[in-house]
Amino acid sequence: MSSRYRADRGRAASDMTRKLRELLQKSDNRICADCSAPDPKWASANIGVFICLKCSGVHRSLGTHVSKVLSVTLDQWADDEINSMIEVGGNSYANAIYEAFLPEGYHKPHPDSSQEERADFIRSKYELQEFLKPSLRLVSNKGSLEATSSRKHTGSNVSLSASFNSEAGMVEFIGILKVKVIRGTKLAVRDLISSDPYVVLTLGQQKAKTSVIKRNLNPVWNEELKLSVPQQYGPLKLQVFDHDMLSKDDKMGDAEIDLQPMISAATAFGDPDLLADMQIGKWLKSPDNALARDSAVNVISGKVKQEVSLMLQNVESGEVELELEWIPLNQ
Repeated sequence: MSSRYRADRGRAASDMTRKLRELLQKSDNRICADCSAPDPKWASANIGVFICLKCSGVHRSLGTHVSKVLSVTLDQWADDEINSMIEVGGNSYANAIYEAFLPEGYHKPHPDSSQEERADFIRSKYELQEFLKPSLRLVSNKGSLEATSSRKHTGSNVSLSASFNSEAGMVEFIGILKVKVIRGTKLAVRDLISSDPYVVLTLGQQKAKTSVIKRNLNPVWNEELKLSVPQQYGPLKLQVFDHDMLSKDDKMGDAEIDLQPMISAATAFGDPDLLADMQIGKWLKSPDNALARDSAVNVISGKVKQEVSLMLQNVESGEVELELEWIPLNQ
């Protein structure tokens, strides 16, 4: 790849990022599309709205087929995702469609609304699309809104809503956990001489998974996954599977990650932007956890991060390396 080509690509990427930030600076995009909280730093790339962190947790629980959540400042955006936001035009244009038929006297959530109130509104607005004209439903196709009949979508939306209401609708989120799945080492053989591994992360009712790496026992993913962290959080569960085309995917081990050392340390030390690079906590290796070695919690360039190496359990061999990053609700 020539230096001129790299420079051209760099300029094009910079130009697209500038366009996204310019869109965010428009007055109607300076407040959350759903609750009007000031200074939103998150967005739904396929719906085309800027949202606050509290609302982004609800959007994320809907699944990417409904709302694909990205951070304006922390994530790398693809050109088509930015173009989708530009096509929609921002919060006022999207709300003119998704809130066109709000019932008379209906009150939208406000920045201090409960998570239950916020979740009910967001699911009604985007998943069930209750505030559209009754004969109209919209689907997001790379950010551009297309009209389609309500009959085509109503049945699946209702069943999805019931599932989310029963499993995640009442959950209060306290932050976002970014998990970079870096690599696996000496994973177990599940095919003839190799495996096609992928990683599944589970936190509460949420799941996220990496791509499949074909025929590799030492895969490098370098993939970033995000999960909303509920107020009553348990361990982050990790499972490795071998992808099979013709049969059920084989298990390749599992492990649990205790989030308490990182979240407690981050809470105790406060705003990481005000701290120099330093260690603020540690999760110690012991016989009752899956750590391959002690795992330090550090502040690095204003971010709370933790490198974790896990020995997979219930399997003959294998380790997985991760990097965790904690983003509190008030960031």
